[in-house]
Amino acid sequence: MPAYLEFDQVSKIFPGVTALNKVSFSVQAGSVHGLLGENGAGKSTLLKILGGQYRPDGGRMLVQGHHCQFSSARDAIAAGVAVIHQELQYVPELTVTENILLGRMPGRFGFVDRNKARSIVAERLTEIGVDIDPDARLADLSIAQRQMVEICKAVMQDAKIIAFDEPTSSLSHTESTILFRLVRELRRTGHALIYISHRLEELYELCDSCTIFRDGCKIVTHPAMASVPRERLISEMVGREVNDIYAYRARTPGKDRLVVSSLAGRTLTNSASFTVREGEVLGFFGLVGAGRTELMRLLYGADPRSSGSVQLDGKLLPESGPPGSIEQGMVFCPEDRKEQGILAQASVAENINISCRRKNLRAGLFLRHRMEAAIADRFIARLRIKTPHRTQELRLLSGGNQQKVILARWLAEANLKVLILDEPTRGIDVGAKNEIYRIIYEVAESGCCVIVVSSELPEVLGIADRIVVMRDGQIAGTLNREQADENSVLSLALPDAAASTAPLNNTHPAIRRFV
Repeated sequence: MPAYLEFDQVSKIFPGVTALNKVSFSVQAGSVHGLLGENGAGKSTLLKILGGQYRPDGGRMLVQGHHCQFSSARDAIAAGVAVIHQELQYVPELTVTENILLGRMPGRFGFVDRNKARSIVAERLTEIGVDIDPDARLADLSIAQRQMVEICKAVMQDAKIIAFDEPTSSLSHTESTILFRLVRELRRTGHALIYISHRLEELYELCDSCTIFRDGCKIVTHPAMASVPRERLISEMVGREVNDIYAYRARTPGKDRLVVSSLAGRTLTNSASFTVREGEVLGFFGLVGAGRTELMRLLYGADPRSSGSVQLDGKLLPESGPPGSIEQGMVFCPEDRKEQGILAQASVAENINISCRRKNLRAGLFLRHRMEAAIADRFIARLRIKTPHRTQELRLLSGGNQQKVILARWLAEANLKVLILDEPTRGIDVGAKNEIYRIIYEVAESGCCVIVVSSELPEVLGIADRIVVMRDGQIAGTLNREQADENSVLSLALPDAAASTAPLNNTHPAIRRFV
C-alpha cells in the first residue's frame, strides 16, 4: 500500500548548522507515526517544512504520490495539512472563536457572521469534549486551554494530514485524555498523523511506527513501535546508554535559609508557609490548577501579596517586585518560556547576559562586550546549548535549548541564593533532562536553595530532598525523601474522594512518564 505522506531525502540548512540531512520516511493513512529525538534533532524543523513555514534545501515531499512544496502555511492548509506546533500559534487579543476560524470566518451579505461563527465553534467544542467559552480571549486562558484551542483549530480544518508537536506538554490528565481520544478517532477515520513527544508512554500508547532523529539525521525507522524496548529507543535518541536520568546526588542540607510565612495574594487566597534549607532541592508537586505557579509568583514578587512575609538569610525581604528579588539573589524561571521567559528576537548572548548586564557596565554606561561574550560562551559550553554561535537569535533555537538559555541567564547571577524553576524540563528530551538535573545538583551543592515545581511525579521523586504537595490552592503536606513514594504523594495531591479509589501504582495517569 503506497504511503499517504512521504519525505524523500529532505534537507534544511541554516547559517552554520544543518538542521536536516537527507531525511526519508513515510506515513500511512490511518496510522500514527511518532518522531523521537533530543531537542535540536530536527523534528520541529521537519514539521515546519510540512506546514509551509520553511522550504527544504534538498529532497522532496510527496502527498499521495504527488510532489508538494508549500511556500506558505496557507498553501499547506489548502492541501489538507494541519500542524500543531510546540510554540503555539495564536492571536492573544482575539477570542477562541476568532482564533479557531481565523481566515475562515463565515460571512453574510459581505459581513462576518459572528453569531454563526460562535455557533459553529461552540457545537464543535462540545462534540470534542472541550469546556472552553467560545467568547473568551486567548490572553485570558491558561496555557493548557490555549493548547486545546490550537488542537481544536487543527481538527476543525478537516485536514487529512495532522502533525502534533509536544501536544500534551501543558495539558492536564483530563485534557490529555480528550486528545488521545481525538487521535484514535482521527486514525480510525483514515488520517495520516505525525506525533512528537518526549513522553515515551504516550508514544507507545498512540503510535503504530516511529522514526528516531539525532543531530538532523534519521537514525532508524521502526515499523512496529510496540515491539521495540524503550531502553533501545532512548539509546538511539541520545547516542549513549542512559540508565538513571535523575542520578540523584545526596547532600546534607544546612540551616533554614528561606523562610516563607503565611504568604497569600489575589491569585492564591489560602496562605502558605514553608522553609528551604541551604543546599536543598525542594520539590513542589500538585495536579494542574493546584496553585504551585501562583505561589511561586507571589514569592518572587511577580504578583502582589495580600499577606505574609519572606525571610532570606534571616533578613525580611521587602515586597519590591522582581527587580528587588533579583537584587537579593532570588530568581525565577517561569513555566511559560515563550510569553514570560525569552527575548525571542534577541541573541543567545543577550538573553544570557540580560540579568547580570548591570554588573558588566564600564563607568555605569558602557557595555563590556568581551566580558559578555565570555559569559555567554562559558554557559553555552556548560549547559551544552546547541547553537551555531552566540549571536544566533534565540527564536531559532529549539524549545529545549531556549529553556537552557533561560537557566543560563540566572546561573550567570553571581549573587544567586534562591533558584525557582517552574516546570524546568517541560518539552525537553531525556538527554537534556539529565544535564539540567546535574546543574540543579551543582547549584544546590554551592549552598543555594533550589525550588523545583513539576507536574511530573517521577521527576520530583527523583531529584528532590523534600517534597511539598499542593492541592486546591493550599499546601496539603510535606514529605522527606525517605517518606515520599507514589502512594504517599498522590494521596496528598488528589481530592479525598479520588484518593480513596485511585489505583496508586506506576500506571496511574498522574504519574506515568517515560523513564
